[in-house]
Amino acid sequence: SVSSFPTLKLPLPNNCIWSWACNSAILCHQIYSVLQVGFGPGLGLQEALKYLTDPRGKLFGLDISEYMHKVSREHLGPQLVSGRVHLLQGRVECIPLPDHCIDGVFHSNCHLYWPDMATATAELLRITRPGARMLATCDLDFLRRGVEQGFFKGVMVEPEPYMQALRAVGFLRVSMENLMDEGKSFQVIYATSSLPSTTETQNS
Repeated sequence: SVSSFPTLKLPLPNNCIWSWACNSAILCHQIYSVLQVGFGPGLGLQEALKYLTDPRGKLFGLDISEYMHKVSREHLGPQLVSGRVHLLQGRVECIPLPDHCIDGVFHSNCHLYWPDMATATAELLRITRPGARMLATCDLDFLRRGVEQGFFKGVMVEPEPYMQALRAVGFLRVSMENLMDEGKSFQVIYATSSLPSTTETQNS
């Protein structure tokens, strides 16, 4: 999650990244079940609740950290009690959700830390409904600056391996866009879920 990024010399990415991702993931389509991968302290989940206004809407968060679950429960207590938010503890390589149950997925930078990219992207395809949209935000300037300063050792910060893994398991329309908000640049990687047996050509 974003909270695990080094802060000695680098500022955390601007919150516009969270806001934009949540807004787009939920408002672009009729979406009722949304998953955030790597929810950290729960900031993205809190932001997503502002847009998930349909009473049928449910928000799921997946994170491996027990500590982040504790912090997020403190932030999201009433929403957890109401059943609008569900926190799941586990790895993205083995998501504790049934097949084809999620309408939209968003995450920020956490794909950098997935040890098995092929299994992780296959799991995301498994749990998403056909046509579901997934958005991943990242701040390449921030990440590349961190690499130059000696952070992110052993981590591939460039987006191409992740995008290639999405295409390889069957995600369609995988692309990346450079965006700007309040003078802050960031990138968004898009992908659309398909049936696992699809033979459609994936276009970048």
